[in-house]
Amino acid sequence: MPAWEQRKASEVFQIVDDRGHPTLPVLSATQNQGMIYRDDSGRYIGHDESNEIGYKRVLPGDFVVHLRSFQGGFAHSQYEGITSPAYTVFRAKEPTSHSDRFWKHWFMSEHFIAGLSTVTYGIRDGRSISVDEFMNTFLAFPAVEEQAAISRLFDYLDDLITLHQRKYDKLVIFKKSMLEKMFPKDGESVPEIRFAGFTDPWEQRKLGDYVVVSTAKNADGRFNKEDVLSVSGEYGIVNQIAFQGRSFAGSSVLNYGIVNTGDIVYTKSPLNSNPYGIIKVNKGIPGIVSTLYAVYRPQDNVHTNFIQVYFEQHERMNNYMHPLVNKGAKNDMKVTAENALKGVVTFPSREEQVIISEFFDRLDSLITLHQRKRLSIRQRSPVWS
Repeated sequence: MPAWEQRKASEVFQIVDDRGHPTLPVLSATQNQGMIYRDDSGRYIGHDESNEIGYKRVLPGDFVVHLRSFQGGFAHSQYEGITSPAYTVFRAKEPTSHSDRFWKHWFMSEHFIAGLSTVTYGIRDGRSISVDEFMNTFLAFPAVEEQAAISRLFDYLDDLITLHQRKYDKLVIFKKSMLEKMFPKDGESVPEIRFAGFTDPWEQRKLGDYVVVSTAKNADGRFNKEDVLSVSGEYGIVNQIAFQGRSFAGSSVLNYGIVNTGDIVYTKSPLNSNPYGIIKVNKGIPGIVSTLYAVYRPQDNVHTNFIQVYFEQHERMNNYMHPLVNKGAKNDMKVTAENALKGVVTFPSREEQVIISEFFDRLDSLITLHQRKRLSIRQRSPVWS
């Protein structure tokens, strides 16, 4: 197999400055989609049409060095149009020897974008690409036939990523809808959507009738720092070292609370996504949590996973916790472990709780599946290593 050739970018590409085509559609640069029609961008951008005589013409297969190119590579265009005169447009000098789609994937690769730091100036969002310096850098590339084969591979992978992303997005939206429709609205005792065979009204009771505060502590040292758990809004209860790469525990974990499988953990500290924390069930092995968390043990009249699903909708969580906030401290959003049990919840029979929990467990598994497939495909790109 022939070795890849190395040449200066200026030997491969040429800068073009073709103006005077105001009747062509205006193109906008994006980080993920390349050049798109401005009218399809979803954003209104004020402009003086009389100035478009000075806009630069872009042809299919061209690349555009735009204002945020240091973050998203050079924008590839599939369309003919015009773009801002502030941008630099370039194309291959010998189109028959170079696949623009090959270079599109290369310019979008993490390896290439990381290398742009050597040809940028300015700071943060004010950084710009020095086109002259880029043109003096060396690029490696194979014969055009191999470029085409590589392009087909990455086009196929992009299609797979898009497919899983769309399925993931649809499932997330569907889950959000079900979290609203499968639980009664405020003041009502039956949900809009219900599984067949269940007709009894849901019952209003205090959360403390379903769970109790667990007082089990790690006083005997049965657990150590390797057993410390954290609560993630996206992934649930996870081992701290496995999830975050290190333990954040202090010198002693003897006062940490024990969390058994099936126990419920409440983050008493507010999070950015939810000012009243989150509630998650430990679906993994036992461990311990710091005093920042409250641990509850479910009673026989509740299916533990149902409690997590019930509070997964942020609005429901906020409405429940807001009246229970500690009013004694200024700007203290915390709710004590005991106070968190004093609010009223509306739960169905345990049998219906199980069916609802299993439905959302299956939905979460599908969401996770498509998310993992999308990330897995994106991470496997040996050509650019």
